[in-house]
Amino acid sequence: MEKIRLKLKAYDHRVLDRSVISIVEAVKRTGAEIRGPIPLPTKKRRYTVLKSPQINKDSREQFEIRVHTRIIDIVSATPETVDSLTKIDMAPEVDVEVRSMGK
Repeated sequence: MEKIRLKLKAYDHRVLDRSVISIVEAVKRTGAEIRGPIPLPTKKRRYTVLKSPQINKDSREQFEIRVHTRIIDIVSATPETVDSLTKIDMAPEVDVEVRSMGK
């Protein structure tokens, strides 16, 4: 019995939410206690690029990338829980960071 924290990141919140739902269903099937998903604030990265580097300094384009993040805590993880997490097919756009928190 150990505590596991999953941190999921993606650019598209719909893909992220589908992945979170599949993880929650798989963990609940094994009987483990789960806390979350907890949505964290969206990080926005903004970039300003000159349209023409030689002339027209005032002409610029602005781009923005949003990174959506969710945290899921699995409180009482069993070996069946870990096996079910490894068997889940995740979307390639979702970045999953797994951290063991101990007891």
